[in-house]
Amino acid sequence: MKKNVAKTYYVYILECANGAYYTGITTDIERRFTEHKTKNKGAKYTSAFGVKNLMAVWKTKKCDNPKSLASKLEYRIKALERKDKEEIIANKKAFKIIFMNNFEFYSFVRVF
Repeated sequence: MKKNVAKTYYVYILECANGAYYTGITTDIERRFTEHKTKNKGAKYTSAFGVKNLMAVWKTKKCDNPKSLASKLEYRIKALERKDKEEIIANKKAFKIIFMNNFEFYSFVRVF
């Protein structure tokens, strides 16, 4: 009998060739980055504009529903202004400052 083990989810920010940031979630960051760089497997946006760099990655720590938590963080990052996205990319401490009122996001650790 298999144990019900929660997967680790990653939230990432890519820089596209047009300079825009793309935010997504995955369970396998290397596979997903490769898919984004392959025109026919990435998201519509990255397929249209191309991918330049992987800018930042956060992973879920152990929690009951890591997919839901990752989806919430993805949504919040997408809602940020560009300057705030640049701040959380450049400064690891900025993440906790920007999301200080959402304690559930403390379940993330920056891995890149």
